[in-house]
Amino acid sequence: MSSPRIDPAELIFETYRSSGPGGQNVNKVATAVRLRFDIRNSRSLTAEEKERLIGLAGKRASREGVLRIEAQRYRTQDSNRRDAQRRFERLIEAARRRPRPRTRTEPSRAEKRKRLEAKRRQSEKKRRRRSADRDD
Repeated sequence: MSSPRIDPAELIFETYRSSGPGGQNVNKVATAVRLRFDIRNSRSLTAEEKERLIGLAGKRASREGVLRIEAQRYRTQDSNRRDAQRRFERLIEAARRRPRPRTRTEPSRAEKRKRLEAKRRQSEKKRRRRSADRDD
């Protein structure tokens, strides 16, 4: 169904009427799908993965830690369900990837020299303006 370690019982699918295209059925059939997943209470994710998933989800995750993905791109409920599930799986895969630790680097001697030279030019420009103002 979804990623190997996510228990399908943890996914809740709800349907509702889509605001998008739908032809004759637009006001009769619930084709849009909302996938809900309780991140904080999930037994399928580690604490580290949960935090990363909440960060990646952004405003799609509520304060309580419930992820909500809404799919209404397609005209059929089945297509929208697959779309929501695909998007969920991509989020889970991204959350499971550990970010590489940043390796600290020092600016090169040329970069330092360039920065100091720019500061000197800026300082000189300001100094010239000051003396010009005092003459008025």
